[in-house]
Parts: sequence; structure tokens; C-alpha cells
Amino acid sequence: MPRDGRLGVGIIGAGRVGPVIGAALGGAGHAVVGITSGSDDERASAVLPDVPVLDALDVVRRAELVIIAVPSEQLPSLVAGIAEVGGWQVGQLVLHTDPAFGIEVLSPAAARGAIPLAVHPAITFTGTSIDLRQLQAGFAAVTAPAAVLPIAQALAVEMGCEPVVIAEADRPAYADAIATATEFSRSIIGQSTARLREIGVENAGGYLSALVQSTVERALREASDPSPLI
Repeated sequence: MPRDGRLGVGIIGAGRVGPVIGAALGGAGHAVVGITSGSDDERASAVLPDVPVLDALDVVRRAELVIIAVPSEQLPSLVAGIAEVGGWQVGQLVLHTDPAFGIEVLSPAAARGAIPLAVHPAITFTGTSIDLRQLQAGFAAVTAPAAVLPIAQALAVEMGCEPVVIAEADRPAYADAIATATEFSRSIIGQSTARLREIGVENAGGYLSALVQSTVERALREASDPSPLI
């Protein structure tokens, strides 16, 4: 790493997550040197204006820290493919944001001298600047080799999150917990709003907003402190 700790950051993945992580790290003083094209380049450019759009290999070649924010099913083949063409560099930091994987998925990069890091910010991303405020109130699951764990933790902090260390073997259980919280909540709210619309409540989402938020907040307090709440 540079002596001043500032890094050239490259983003692979221009969906909802990558540009926001880049903006957060840019706000912490790092320089975003490139991003790949993605599902919504206009939204990405709004979050990261004036950042060059490059192919993945050029992003890797320019960056000291590569952020990989792609769908789970693409991650293993992407990492292996860049390794096959000699893209990864010795000493380069390679960080992915997927909840389901630890650092084993980055083995092809690590075999070529890169430093593998897994950091998953535990928020639901919208792909807009709103997420930067959400990161400030959130946590991030961090998995890394012991020798470089402080680097992963520091990057999580610079994203705005409080880091929580998750062991490599525990990443599947972690991913299941995250999926349960997000998918079940979305499903239940969808069912409830549909029933309300059936009986003529037009703004069903607005009607449930205070109820759902207060219920979730109470459940979270009870999960943190199991003593009964009155």
C-alpha cells in the first residue's frame, strides 16, 4: 500500500453496489481510477462522475485496490478468468462484496500474489447517494487472512461501516441469515400490501410504513437485549 494509505481504486461491477462503494472510498480520500460498464451506467455515473469506464482487465491493471461487486454466479468465473490472462498483480488488494463467499473464491488472484479480502456491507443498496448515509449506520462482514485482517477492517470503516469479523467457514450461514432477513421481509410486506389493496386501501405501503418500522425496531431491540420490553 502507498505510504499515505491512499489507494487507486478500480470497480468491477456497475450495478447498485459497486459505484456506491467507490463513492464511499472516494469520500475517504482514495482515488477511483476506473469502473466497468454495467446494468445502469447513467445511475453509476451520477454516483461516480468523471470516472473512466473501462473493461475489467484495464480496471485491474490501473488499480491498487480492486472492488468486485458482481452477482454471486459471476464471481468465481470472473476471478479465474482475470487470473488466466495474467491480470492480477503482486501486492494488489482484491476485495469482493458478496455475502455468500469468503476469500476462497479469490484463490486464483491470491495464487498470483494478490491480497484477498471479503467485505459485505449489510445494507440493501439502491445504487444512489442515499446509500452513503445508510452505510454510516451499518455494519460490514469482514473475512480476510489474519495478517491482512486490519486492512479489511480499515476499508470497511472507510466505507462508513462498523466491521464484524466472520470466519471463512461461517460465510454460508452468514449469507443465509442475510437472505432470510431481506427476502422474508420483502415477501411478507408484499403479501400484506396486496391484501390491503384488495379491501380498498390505496396507499398500502404508506399505511404500513410506521407499523412495519416500529415492529422491526422493537424486534431488533429485543434481539440485542432479550429482557422483556413493556
